[in-house]
Amino acid sequence: MSPREFPMIHVLHENPDWFGPFQAAFEAAGVPYREWLLVDGVLDLDEAPPAGIFWSRISASAHTRGHGLSKDYTRSVLNWLDAYGARTVNGRRTIELEMSKVDQLTRLRAQGFDVPRTRVVVGTHLLVEAAQDFATPFITKHNQGGKGLGVQKFDSAAELAAAIDAGLYEEPEDGISLLQEFVVAATPQVTRVEIVGDEFVYAITADTARGGYQLCPADACAIDPSTGALLMPPGATILPEAGQQIFALREGFEKHPIIDRYRAFLRAEGIEIAGIEFIETADGRLVTYDVNTNTNYNAQIEAAAPESGPGAIVAYLAGLLAEAYPAVPAVAGA
Repeated sequence: MSPREFPMIHVLHENPDWFGPFQAAFEAAGVPYREWLLVDGVLDLDEAPPAGIFWSRISASAHTRGHGLSKDYTRSVLNWLDAYGARTVNGRRTIELEMSKVDQLTRLRAQGFDVPRTRVVVGTHLLVEAAQDFATPFITKHNQGGKGLGVQKFDSAAELAAAIDAGLYEEPEDGISLLQEFVVAATPQVTRVEIVGDEFVYAITADTARGGYQLCPADACAIDPSTGALLMPPGATILPEAGQQIFALREGFEKHPIIDRYRAFLRAEGIEIAGIEFIETADGRLVTYDVNTNTNYNAQIEAAAPESGPGAIVAYLAGLLAEAYPAVPAVAGA
């Protein structure tokens, strides 16, 4: 069997800094894998895909790392894989949900979730006008987001106008901004629910006083990539200190009724791996605001958790591989 014909897990991504925990999990389980960096490249549509399972974890924030071509390259690759009947995990539909907060919020609302009141603005020149009769305070957010992109809090339309005039409003990658209600949390934290293969893995809380709007749990997100210094995230009110953890396991969460609702949502959308975030508000609401389909995991949480997130993903992918290629010698860990 040639290397191209040997079935393996093909991981479609664009950021090696986030891949370390997954690499370790693949190697610990003895599951064959290949990284496919979708930054640039050549795709032969007349050539069939290699054997295996294809897991896409392209991020909506890829353009912030100089990978502005990744989302469209991924769309092309996933279209090609679908045309040949390849088995994808977080496939073609998922990339659209990952790249659009509007897509996420409209789909969540359609399934009955409480989501933040949101006004979609195409073109920054219309933002101030759209904010004139919007309840205050409010936040702005990029439609194609991740890592808190474009999230700023304003107390009035005039304050927003002044920020735009001063060049302090960052243009969104796709030209679409969201005006969104400022959801007041009962305590300064949000909860993120991790689901793999329709199974709940664990839930974590994130301290928004120290994490602000940038609540990516990957360890690489906490430091400046050029200096290695701790970052003061946008929206944070307390500077994180070295060794301080803003994430914690949410103990006793496994029976919370929102888990089954999130599982049903992901099944309906064809999403197999995701982290979904919500806020419990001061007035008693449970507001779902973000679906992360390229979910990352935090090392300190992983050390304390009863089950590993990357480990659960690798076990799930290995099971799919064994199911699709039963004639191939058993994969370790499957």
